[in-house]
Amino acid sequence: MARAQSKEELITFSEESWQKLCSLINSLNEETKNTNFTFKVEDKKEKHWARDKNLRDVMVHLYEWHQLLINFVEKNKRGEKTSFLPSPYNWKNYGEMNYNFQINGQKKSLSEITQQLSESHMKVITLIENFSNKELFTKKYFDWTGSTSLGQYFQSSMSSHYEWAYKKIKLHKKTSEL
Repeated sequence: MARAQSKEELITFSEESWQKLCSLINSLNEETKNTNFTFKVEDKKEKHWARDKNLRDVMVHLYEWHQLLINFVEKNKRGEKTSFLPSPYNWKNYGEMNYNFQINGQKKSLSEITQQLSESHMKVITLIENFSNKELFTKKYFDWTGSTSLGQYFQSSMSSHYEWAYKKIKLHKKTSEL
């Protein structure tokens, strides 16, 4: 996927990936939506292939990453110095955080997380709209974004993550609806 270079592209890429993901999910029959993944994970090297067991787990993951982003942006904008990943996590051990998201998400129904994810998607789009191109795409514009741009955080938590989810759910559909 191309990297967004403007606010307009960031919103467009996010919305296009979101719509593509939603269309795929809507194309699943009810049984496929509610059954565990059956594809082989042995030949997949990334840990997420084994972590997420079903559609709900993937949607919980997307939702929780939206929450990380919303928290990161809103607190820092208020002057509360907050890192993107909550303590005790960092970029070396965030897989454990993702695993905990999956475990904690077991309490949610598919319909509940679907609604929450849709609402958080819209909230993140609204957040993007509150920033200028300069604020989104100038590296180090905000001291709290470290060496990257705020736009990169948005792209990682939205369109890039939606494409990741799409691939996983598409494989689930292929292996479930033979």
